[in-house]
Amino acid sequence: MLGHETATATTGTARTTGRDEVFQVEEHGIDPIPDAERHGSAKDVFWLWFGSNLTFTYVINGALAVAFGLSFWQAAAVVVIGGLAFLAIGAAGLSGVRTGTATLVVSRAAFGRRGNWPAGLLNWIVSIGYTVVNTVVGTLALEAFLADLGWSGGHAPRALSLAVTLALTFAVALWGHATVQFAERWMAYVLAVGFAALVVLVLPGADTSAPAAAPGAQAWSLAFVVVLAGPFSYLPMPADYTRYLPRTTSLKAVTRSAALGGFLSSVALGVAGAAAATQADMTDAVAGTEGLLPGWFQPLFLALVLGGSVTNSIITLYSSSLNLQVLGIPWSRARAIVISAAVTAAGSLGALFLTDFTTSLLSFLSLLIIVFAPWGGVFLADMVLRRCAYDSAGLHADTGGPYWYRSGWHPAGLTALLAGLVFSALTCDSELWTGPLVAPLGGADLTLLGAAVSALVYVLLARGRVAPHRP
Repeated sequence: MLGHETATATTGTARTTGRDEVFQVEEHGIDPIPDAERHGSAKDVFWLWFGSNLTFTYVINGALAVAFGLSFWQAAAVVVIGGLAFLAIGAAGLSGVRTGTATLVVSRAAFGRRGNWPAGLLNWIVSIGYTVVNTVVGTLALEAFLADLGWSGGHAPRALSLAVTLALTFAVALWGHATVQFAERWMAYVLAVGFAALVVLVLPGADTSAPAAAPGAQAWSLAFVVVLAGPFSYLPMPADYTRYLPRTTSLKAVTRSAALGGFLSSVALGVAGAAAATQADMTDAVAGTEGLLPGWFQPLFLALVLGGSVTNSIITLYSSSLNLQVLGIPWSRARAIVISAAVTAAGSLGALFLTDFTTSLLSFLSLLIIVFAPWGGVFLADMVLRRCAYDSAGLHADTGGPYWYRSGWHPAGLTALLAGLVFSALTCDSELWTGPLVAPLGGADLTLLGAAVSALVYVLLARGRVAPHRP
């Protein structure tokens, strides 16, 4: 199958003999999808985001909001507001419909052909990190299932669990776009029923009383950072899954479908996590939640955790292979994904055998926004200024063209990104880094506002110079 790939060695943008079929290796990479090969509808985007977010990570996020000092109702409110961030994810997917290419190719318009490379590298690193998080969650669930069957002790059960989780993820992501959408949809049917049962079993026991002490600014801000880390981590991906949609697809329908899909699954599981945290010790979230469930449901619960981690890891791993092509890896998408899979395996091994996973997870989530919020602010601001109208050929030009700017660097985009990164770093409060402005702000973490800062700076610098492409 791999021999059919005809993309160029350096850019992956040459025309190919297209095929986007289930259980066939996708031949397109970041090259623009021709109109004749486009297919599907907005409802496909709903199932993609609904299925991929039926992951136990959101249960952990809701539990962390309570751990920071919020009551159940306060944590639930944070989870709902966080779910609304999927509106931005849906809107970001409009660029894929218009251009037929990946998000990190479209972002060249905001940062320049060369200026896009550093941000692309950062996004690849963080997307791999999030894949590692979900892989570890799935591995721990499968290990617990094996323990229930009587196999525990030593490293062998955990190593086998990791191998199975990685294999399930890699196989689907390797086949490509059509198989990813197929798997997300059908796994969503099963996972939705199972997680709905989980919510029904956990929610009635929630302690809805107010906390002994009112949570301060630090508790609220940290809860928002953790809850919004999930949606914001998807900002470099939406066009990857809309680029095959026909140009005639309703842009409103795409935004609405993606937002609704992500909102429903993330909010339901986040609220369940908040409810569980009021009833049990969630330091080990899988074990804590499992202890609240009847014995007959516990094996099914562990299967849900494994399935949810795989559905989420599939889309991040798939997008990472497109990201590598954007960075100039001289391989086809199918071959580039081997690099991402190998790094994911190495990171998962470290998280499972060398570090405390709970601490690593919290530190990772709290740092995600430093990268994604400012990058997303610039990207979305650029998309609005251009009204989502791009010169597709210019996005793929190696030199010259409308997005070459100053030797391949767009000063406005990079300056705005740097401003947002600096603001986020100065106001970040995490295990790995505490910004110097956190203490004067009473412990509040204002990392999220890095998106607003970068967007504002970009609009001020680029307005009047950036305009929609007119063929």
